[in-house]
Amino acid sequence: MDLILVAVISLGAIGLIAAVILYVASKKFAVYEDPRIAQVAEVLPQANCGGCGFPGCNGFAAACVKAADAGSLEGKLCPAGGTPAMEKIAAILGMEAVASEPKIAVVRCNGSCENRPRTAQYDGAKSCAIAHATSGGETGCAFGCLGCGDCVAACKFDAIHMNPETGLPEVDEEKCTACGACAKACPRRIIEIRPKGKNNRRMVVMCVNKDKGAVANKACKASCIGCGKCVKVCPFEAITLENNLAYIDPAKCKSCRKCEPECPKGAIHAINFPPRKPKTEAPADATAKPAAPKAAPAPKAPETPKAEAPKAEA
Repeated sequence: MDLILVAVISLGAIGLIAAVILYVASKKFAVYEDPRIAQVAEVLPQANCGGCGFPGCNGFAAACVKAADAGSLEGKLCPAGGTPAMEKIAAILGMEAVASEPKIAVVRCNGSCENRPRTAQYDGAKSCAIAHATSGGETGCAFGCLGCGDCVAACKFDAIHMNPETGLPEVDEEKCTACGACAKACPRRIIEIRPKGKNNRRMVVMCVNKDKGAVANKACKASCIGCGKCVKVCPFEAITLENNLAYIDPAKCKSCRKCEPECPKGAIHAINFPPRKPKTEAPADATAKPAAPKAAPAPKAPETPKAEAPKAEA
């Protein structure tokens, strides 16, 4: 009994000493965390998508608190939570919410099965990253969509799906938060995070092929061939041509749509615009006076027979 009692007392003493040491260490090496960080994190969607540019929602919450202490939340945006989440964060931090332009993911490839015929068969792992690094895909276009769906797997909001008819990914604009996960997952960088535009309308060159015109045209019927017609017709200098590829700057584009009919390949798409009205021939000017009718020639007076001179008698 004495040995058991001694062992219990010894263990209890060791436990007590260890507890005291841990308590002192926790107080000495404690890291202070601003309670506002937890409050901000609570209003975030906790998707940890990385679209904000920080490591998870807690990292973004800490960045917001730090920015508020500096006096402004400008440049801080949670793509998943959007404006409602930023308004709540601003209220917690005693700041004014900074308006930000909504964005969306855009798949810049029109190389459907019809436009871009298959020239090979890929039998490897169903992964765009692997296909890009090994075989180069099933078509002659080295820039277009590989169709394995890495972007679909990366999206945490079920906002992008593969269309079985075209073989291309399609973005659900109602669900897309512009977090950028799909753009990062695409090894060919065909997905771009662009501003939604006024009234959710935008002009986009649906191609990323940088090959020369003849090569690009052979690989895909709807590819940009770098002819530059769109550049010449744009009155706002919103289109640039670099590496045989046209690009529309969303910050300069005024959605005049003059470039769309100029593209001989149909590579420029007007997204969410109403259909164009068919052109009709201009009617004749109603104000033009009809030509005056020609006056009828005056009737000739009947000729009177001339009197014959009397013949002289022999």
